[in-house]
Amino acid sequence: MPQLSSEPDPELAMTWLLKRKPQVKRGDFTAVIDEGSELEGKYTFSGTVMLNAKFQGEIVSTDTLIIGEKGVVNASIRAGSVVISGQVVGNIQATERVELKRTARVFGDLETPVVVIEEGVLFDGHCRMTKTEPAEATRDLSVVSFKR
Repeated sequence: MPQLSSEPDPELAMTWLLKRKPQVKRGDFTAVIDEGSELEGKYTFSGTVMLNAKFQGEIVSTDTLIIGEKGVVNASIRAGSVVISGQVVGNIQATERVELKRTARVFGDLETPVVVIEEGVLFDGHCRMTKTEPAEATRDLSVVSFKR
C-alpha cells in the first residue's frame, strides 16, 4: 500500500494547475452585472455578458450582449448580437442580430441584418436592415485550362 504524505507535492500541484482548463460551457456568461450596480463609461468585452444594472456611456463588443429585464442602459451599443428585455436609450448596431423581448423598451435606432421583435415591445426609433458580410470563398473558382 502506498504511503500518503502530509507534505503536498509542489511539482504535482503545479502540473495540475497548468493542465487544468476552465470549463466554460457554450451559452454560459462571461460576466454578469446584476441589479444594484451602476456603471458609467466605455465597456468593452468578449464572450456573452448579461447586464441587469444601470449603465451610461458606450458598449463595444463583437460578441453577445444581453440586457435583462432590470437593465436600464443609456448608451450607444455596438456588438455582434444584442438581446434586450430591459430599457435602452441610444442607438444599437449589431453585426449579427438584435432581439427585442416582450418587456423591452427601446428609444433609439437599430442597424442590423436580423431583427426579432416580440409582441408587447415598446420601440421608438428607426430600423435599418443591413446586409450580412458574405463569407469568403474557400476555394479558387478561377478557370484552369487542360491540355490533351
